[in-house]
Amino acid sequence: MYAVVETGSKQYRVTAGDTLEVEMLDGAKGSEITFDKVLLVADGDKITVGQPTIAGAKVTADVVDQKRGKKVIAFKMRRTEGYHRTVGHRQELTVVKIKSIQA
Repeated sequence: MYAVVETGSKQYRVTAGDTLEVEMLDGAKGSEITFDKVLLVADGDKITVGQPTIAGAKVTADVVDQKRGKKVIAFKMRRTEGYHRTVGHRQELTVVKIKSIQA
């Protein structure tokens, strides 16, 4: 059984027991989070597709960790003007472990 959930304007295909990094969510380490935006649920040959979401379906997960992602460097430069600028960004991430999928 697997499901497709949407969080942080991204879609993830998840099954029970999966661990994934999503954009920052409210919740302390060890707390439980529920994803209500379930777009698809597949159980064997039975596939349910939402329009846009499936009413009553939810995916529950435990918060494993709150961390920061890898640093991404943005470098801007104008060759003849002596202008250069370096900017770094680290995305705040939440690591979650999927507990169950309810259709």
